Amino acid sequence: MIISKLTKKAQTTIPQAVRTALGLRAGDAIAYAIEDGRAVLTRFEAQADDPFATFSEWGSAADAKAYGKL
Repeated sequence: MIISKLTKKAQTTIPQAVRTALGLRAGDAIAYAIEDGRAVLTRFEAQADDPFATFSEWGSAADAKAYGKL
């Protein structure tokens, strides 16, 4: 188990072993998820600026042809 302490300003240092395991570098974003009373820390991968990227039903070749230049 890897442990770090929380400061009075609610800050902590992510230990080197964790940074290495997640491939974290200065400036990287971190995501937290609360699951069953535990915090799960992961490297946050930013999504593309395409607002329709999550709509897979609009991903056909016909859709790309019809709406690709919008």
